[in-house]
Amino acid sequence: MKDMKLSPCSNALNGILQVPGDKSISHRAVILGSLAKGTTKVTHFLTGEDCLRTINAFKLLGVDIEVDNTTLYIRSNGLSHFKEPIEPIYFGNSGTTARLMLGVLSGLPFFTASYGDASLTSRPMDRVIIPLQQMGTSINGRSNGSYLPLAINGGGLSGVQYTLPVKSAQVKSAILLAGLFAEGTTEVIEPTATRNHSENMLKAFGADISIEDTCISITNQPLTATDVFVPGDISSAAFFMVAAAIVPGSNLTLKNVGLNFTRTGIIDVLTEMGASISISNKQTISGEDFGDITISYKKLQGIVINGDIIPRLIDELPIIALLATQAEGETVIGDAEELRLKETDRIEAVVEGLTNLGAEVQPTKDGMMIEGNSVLVGGSVNSYNDHRIAMMHAIASLITQNEVVIDDVSSVAISYPNFFQDLTSVCS
Repeated sequence: MKDMKLSPCSNALNGILQVPGDKSISHRAVILGSLAKGTTKVTHFLTGEDCLRTINAFKLLGVDIEVDNTTLYIRSNGLSHFKEPIEPIYFGNSGTTARLMLGVLSGLPFFTASYGDASLTSRPMDRVIIPLQQMGTSINGRSNGSYLPLAINGGGLSGVQYTLPVKSAQVKSAILLAGLFAEGTTEVIEPTATRNHSENMLKAFGADISIEDTCISITNQPLTATDVFVPGDISSAAFFMVAAAIVPGSNLTLKNVGLNFTRTGIIDVLTEMGASISISNKQTISGEDFGDITISYKKLQGIVINGDIIPRLIDELPIIALLATQAEGETVIGDAEELRLKETDRIEAVVEGLTNLGAEVQPTKDGMMIEGNSVLVGGSVNSYNDHRIAMMHAIASLITQNEVVIDDVSSVAISYPNFFQDLTSVCS
């Protein structure tokens, strides 16, 4: 456990930052690079703990992966050249690793055991397991296979047509990955659009994938290695976007940040609240948009955040809640019950933390109500071993009257290993 004591920042925030590579894209680059035949080079890879779990999983399956700082070289013989692991695969606290790897392991014709840490073991896996079982895999575990640890007897899959009952890019991705091993065509129907990083990258690796309206279909065509550039993670950039928006006099530029439409809800919210924000140097590589985001301090207005935008900013809602404490009027967040199924119950964690710091925040079943113009006094807060809660508290410390003590910040290494160094650099 690593506690941290943070003092308010007496300066405006200024400078240029390059945030780490996108976590979602980094996971998928390792997965598809390992499934493709040839050598895949991945640049600006996120070397956070979660993504390293995905690398380790494929190493146990026999894939040659070389890590050189933030560059990866993945050498694989394709879909049919994996070996049965002699030890259980450990997913740590990575829900993305667990759910996407279940899709892969379901297609491999051998036995695999998998497990996670205490937090991941308490998170439901049935939303992924149900469609994979419909495709023909055998998955057994606690509560009829709803929770880790899990035993998978893979292989012999058949394509299915599956309509997502929940808005989840992880479930969609797991089914599409299993579809690479299945006989026939696999179709996923998503009533509400979710992150499409898997679809973009599958196309880049040469998959036989088609998208028509809400239906995504894939066959078992082999993949071919390709180079992957990982844009900066907008979920990590969001912390500094909010910091610049709430610290008077601030002006920050964040370089090469991913701008995939399915992830830019945070930009839409900041714009609607009245923030001074602009985008420049926009580019597209392998279907992924990215560019530079510049944001300056400006007085903001509270808004209502709900509906279809929620999947586009689900991970940013904790830091948006902090943002809302500094806006004029009330902000209401709804349709975000998914927050209760993250590393911790993020609705309760956010409400407790911001209330301890002096804000007025009330929980609801699917979100929260936040009073603006709050004076944050500081105090002691609990991260609940959740990286996004820990970083939210750290950004809050910039504007508190007194110091903030965060009980444990070690989880920050999951998605942003150099977060505190970057925070110090823009505040000095």
